[in-house]
Amino acid sequence: MNAMNVTGVLVVGAGPTGLALGIDLARRGVDALVVEAGETLFPGSRGKGIQPRTQEVYDDLGVLDAMRAAGGPYPPRLFWKNGEPGGTKPMFDAVTADEGAPYTEPLMVAQWRTQEVLYARLRELGGRVAFGHRLAGLEQDPEGVTARFADGTTARARYAVAADGGRSAVRRAVGVGMVGESVDPSPFLVADLRLRGLDREHWHTFMGDDGCGVALCPLAGTDDFQLSARLPEGTETDLSLDGLRRLVTTYSHLGASDVTEVRWASDFRPRAALADRFRVGRVFLAGDAAHVHSPAGGQGLNTSVQDAYNLGWKLATVLAGRAPDALLDTYEEERRANAAAMLGLSTSVHRGEVRRGEATVQLGIGYRESSLTEETRADPGPVRAGDRAPDGRNADGVRMFDAFRGPHWTLLTPQPVAGIGGLPAPESYGPGVFLVRPDGYVGWAGETAEGLRAYAARTGA
Repeated sequence: MNAMNVTGVLVVGAGPTGLALGIDLARRGVDALVVEAGETLFPGSRGKGIQPRTQEVYDDLGVLDAMRAAGGPYPPRLFWKNGEPGGTKPMFDAVTADEGAPYTEPLMVAQWRTQEVLYARLRELGGRVAFGHRLAGLEQDPEGVTARFADGTTARARYAVAADGGRSAVRRAVGVGMVGESVDPSPFLVADLRLRGLDREHWHTFMGDDGCGVALCPLAGTDDFQLSARLPEGTETDLSLDGLRRLVTTYSHLGASDVTEVRWASDFRPRAALADRFRVGRVFLAGDAAHVHSPAGGQGLNTSVQDAYNLGWKLATVLAGRAPDALLDTYEEERRANAAAMLGLSTSVHRGEVRRGEATVQLGIGYRESSLTEETRADPGPVRAGDRAPDGRNADGVRMFDAFRGPHWTLLTPQPVAGIGGLPAPESYGPGVFLVRPDGYVGWAGETAEGLRAYAARTGA
């Protein structure tokens, strides 16, 4: 058998989760390999909404400008009835931007374009993806993980991460169950089309009284429209050009010839499912391998990228010998609880119980209850340990997101700490000393720096 040389981390799956993790590991100097079963990156638009919190992550990973160039804002929905345009409605309730949260509007980027941007950044950092490697088996021992692929090659790494989707081969290989429920009994489909007869300034919606119909959304940064459809129970889906033409003509005023090309199509049944565990020994589950969402509300891809962002710095710290393996247990502790909450939110949005807006931007996600969080102040101010560290400028004019950008921890303190240094925090943080984790959350907070060094030693800061 031919062996691929991997010494640190093997990431299985080159979707947004695996590529984001590959970037984070590469910038930390970790020997890592991303392997992908397909011969190319995923070709469809599927997860197209980039929430504000994920935009902050992309800012840190050095890809936000490229993401903005690859996509654009969401257009308002235009509701059609009997071939006539009706009223419009924004897809998301407005969220007010402030100094601490500069990004509040979701960004639309087709998933295939997101992956192109992430892949280019990974290559720029010296990372690599091995395409055409379908996992055939995986075993682990006290020293590492051995993966076997269908082409006869093998790979050996200290740790492995399942980023290979809802039907994860890695999850099955390590025997982790996934408990879920159907969100909607109706069949759904999504497709990327080329068509004529509709403007690109609106998300065109054609819905019947039974809640079934189609929506045609111009995909920002492309010439395509994304078709999404909810069909009556028992309907057989047809993903061919003729089948999709029939679907469009059934629900809209467009003619069959107005649909000129199908670039990608998929059908699915919306469900919500959560893996029983996110860690088994040296194997970690991330993204859809760990949690499967309804696409409503745009939570799935975003939760997945933040899995990678949480895990990357922890793997790098343990591999460098700066913290014990137990640090990696906090990945499941922090991310599984958040994934469960996001699953409930996605389902509520799908069922019309929650509006897209403040509830879905993911800026309120935090880790106050984590064992990795230490709040030592008797009377904490507005920013507490476990919270997302807000943006803002301190008295010296330093922007916090500029200070946080990179793979390091950041100390915010009124007076520099001997041997460590530090920056003053913005007034909006309130009084105290704050140690900000590499993933932008406050790990430790105190009235003074007393206890800071012990926390740093425990976490590898």
